[in-house]
Amino acid sequence: MKKQNGFTLIELVVVIIILGILAVTAAPRFINLQSDARLSALEGMKASIQGANSLVYSKAAIAGKEKGGTGGAATLDIGTGTDINIVYGYMKATEADFENGLDVTFAAGADGKPTSTTATDEWIIKEETSKVTIWQKGAPAACKLEYTQATSSSAGPTFAAMPTTSNC
Repeated sequence: MKKQNGFTLIELVVVIIILGILAVTAAPRFINLQSDARLSALEGMKASIQGANSLVYSKAAIAGKEKGGTGGAATLDIGTGTDINIVYGYMKATEADFENGLDVTFAAGADGKPTSTTATDEWIIKEETSKVTIWQKGAPAACKLEYTQATSSSAGPTFAAMPTTSNC
């Protein structure tokens, strides 16, 4: 009897088919890494806003400005040399107040695209009445963070539901 010194063609074809099936099922998970990174960056921005708002509210409470004046509005010196506008003790939803409160530079824009073709900032912001929407540059329009400023002294600011990986 002859000793076999290798694999038969059928064995090699079966192994190649199995590897192909594994690659097809595993590939979408690895291809989706960019979406995961965008979602993580948005979650980091949300956490930064929440942390900054905690500090701003604490400072406003110490200064007796957490209730604000007309409509809850007031200004607060946060120690950076620039006052920020607050509403019921939390950051007002404007680009300038977010830049000063978070120490971030935003580009103005919408739907994930800056309005200026020369904008080099990583984050894009769009102001609306008492709300800002934030995108990461180059992200799809659905991959965004929406912040609505506080509406009363008993209700703090709110965030719209975070996008899912499939939206980013």
